Amino acid sequence: MPTITKSNINYDKRDLNDKVLLRLYYNMLRPRLIEEKMLILLRQGKISKWFSGIGQEAISVGVTMALKPSEYILPMHRNLGVFTTREIPLHRLFCQWQGKASGFTKGRDRSFHFGTQDYNIVGMISHLGPQLGVADGIALANLLKKNGQVTAVFTGEGGTSEGDFHEALNVAAVWQLPVIFCVENNGYGLSTPTNEQYRCKHIADRGKGYGMESFILDGNNIIETYTKVKKLAESIRKRPRPILIEFKTFRRRGHEEASGTKYVPNELMKEWEAKDPIENFRSYLFSKKILNQEIEEQYSSEIKADIDRSLESAYAEEVITPNKSDELSDVYKSFEYQDIAPNKKVNELRLIDAISEGLKQSMEKHKDLVIMGQDIAEYGGVFKITEGFVEQFGKERVRNTPICESAIVEAGMGLSIAGLKAVVEMQFSDFVTSGFNPIVNYLAKSHYRWQQCADVVVRMPCGAGVGAGPFHSQTNEAWFTKTPGLKVVYPAFPFDAKGLLATAINDPNPVMFFEHKALYRSIRQNVPTDYYTLPFGKASKVREGEDISIITYGAGVHWAIESLDANSEISADLIDLRTLQPLDIESIIHSVKKTGKVLILQEDSLFGGIASDISALIMEECFEFLDAPVKRLASMETPIPFAQQLEDQYLAKSKLNDVLKELVAY
Repeated sequence: MPTITKSNINYDKRDLNDKVLLRLYYNMLRPRLIEEKMLILLRQGKISKWFSGIGQEAISVGVTMALKPSEYILPMHRNLGVFTTREIPLHRLFCQWQGKASGFTKGRDRSFHFGTQDYNIVGMISHLGPQLGVADGIALANLLKKNGQVTAVFTGEGGTSEGDFHEALNVAAVWQLPVIFCVENNGYGLSTPTNEQYRCKHIADRGKGYGMESFILDGNNIIETYTKVKKLAESIRKRPRPILIEFKTFRRRGHEEASGTKYVPNELMKEWEAKDPIENFRSYLFSKKILNQEIEEQYSSEIKADIDRSLESAYAEEVITPNKSDELSDVYKSFEYQDIAPNKKVNELRLIDAISEGLKQSMEKHKDLVIMGQDIAEYGGVFKITEGFVEQFGKERVRNTPICESAIVEAGMGLSIAGLKAVVEMQFSDFVTSGFNPIVNYLAKSHYRWQQCADVVVRMPCGAGVGAGPFHSQTNEAWFTKTPGLKVVYPAFPFDAKGLLATAINDPNPVMFFEHKALYRSIRQNVPTDYYTLPFGKASKVREGEDISIITYGAGVHWAIESLDANSEISADLIDLRTLQPLDIESIIHSVKKTGKVLILQEDSLFGGIASDISALIMEECFEFLDAPVKRLASMETPIPFAQQLEDQYLAKSKLNDVLKELVAY
């Protein structure tokens, strides 16, 4: 039994009864005792890494107890108290940290990098910032469902330097989302002190800059944290809005244990040790005769017994046996494609009209579908694809966004976590760089990591041919075909675009949907008027021939058609891939084995493009059938220029006729 001294924190119990006070104490003691055990195991080499939250338990516990179990919390790696207060079985937590199957990520991720729908917790990724935008998406879903629920999301003072923080706060303020941003200001971002992180006096001041209420709380005072957050949450449920809370606290261990704390002055460490949230609350409860030695010992022995029992069962569990089939099958959520055949009635539509019609019919079919993007509401988008959508579906489902690609992709992820669907429009595919991280690190990896699908379609107006220069003309599909977990669709015709977009929205996995701007108004085709779907991973044979196989997609299909029309003596299989991930390997191999010659055409520059992978695939699978080297044709290894004569020179189209004739004659 530790010595009980006078509390260094001033507590005001207000109207809290003894049962609640004891529960607050128990819920703080539990993560503390678990951490003390973990530090021993770390020194023994029985766990690989640990991020300690010792000294910060009051924040995790206070916030979690202030929320309802049905409300989502997005914690960080020092918020063990969130997980334990939500009553996650310790056996599962210990298995998670040991990479065992009974954890939450099947050994695929460590520590607190996981979520669980069973406990309404969404864990972090190492990039820190994206979870703030994800919280916005969950809060938006709550707003749309009108369920009166609050979302709480954590970050540290270091994380507030990331752009995601500012984007998420701005979106939450503009949309008045019911979310509480919890910033644990613990003095150091790893070793960088706050005076090297920001210049404002308090992080809470930033909330005012975004037009939201903000508060500063003593993060070591469990009563102040619990009662204030509880009161604010009740207020937000009645009047949805975002609130920023800065919790003043301190991290008394290293960023992670290997980091140490040599950079912290001894006086500062002693000052915060004296403010320990558990020791001080224990002293207060003893002084008020709410806690006694018997209850204290009961709590301690109960928690320690649970720790020992759970550790024993976690150690006893067999290590994961690697299984390639299991690994590959979990990259994507299983999706049972439903073929909805097109009707007989058709209208001649441009590519842009077919996409608009397909999107509108999907909005009618899926009442839980939300589309988000810059200028897509009353203005109808820069290409007018969503013109008239606000009048039909309302501003709740057709949402103009601030200029913040990252936060909006993250919001799409949050909507998916909350059970809704999202379509995010990049105004131009070039701008996806500003939202690249959440796409490749959050959307793409979520199902593999913790079986959470990312039901998000990212629309990507792309491509050259319109004289738009280096920042509005890229076709950047190769950035995403490289990333397991994403599906990549790239139609060349109105009929395909409409049916593939319907499938993309039905698919619960993240889909990058490329739409070539130069084809928007230049390509027309008869398109069925009703809703229909087309399967992914099935290429289209646009032309059939014997001399050569031309494999391409997007604008390349139309370049190839023009070239073949101009060279009628060439008999070619023209394969329009339509989807790049999944790829129709069977159609490629079948065609190449038939013709013996192959030209792979892409609009993107050559190095690192998908043509290289298809070429390697053909060499591996069809080498003995080839009558000529596999030829790749792509655009120049430069950024895309603006002036038409320079753009014409840049594009692979300018070289196509000569290369095609040369290869056929080989």
